[in-house]
Amino acid sequence: MGEQKRKEQREPKFIFTKKNYQVMAIGLGVIALGFILMSGGGSDDPDVFNPEIYNFRRIRLAPFLVLLGFGIEVYAILLNPNKKKK
Repeated sequence: MGEQKRKEQREPKFIFTKKNYQVMAIGLGVIALGFILMSGGGSDDPDVFNPEIYNFRRIRLAPFLVLLGFGIEVYAILLNPNKKKK
């Protein structure tokens, strides 16, 4: 019994499991995609206005993806893979 107790003490117990890290990686990918979609659209000449910076992709889609990615990250942190289904 003492040997089993020592073995339990040596094994580190991690807070997150593989599933948590997989969901976190998906969330980071969605956030990165949002920032990539948000970039660009500038003008090389400062005297010329480029209305491309106000298109749907940069104003609506990209910020939505960034917020969605942060939501996925929160879900990944709160996910309990050890919870038993009924």
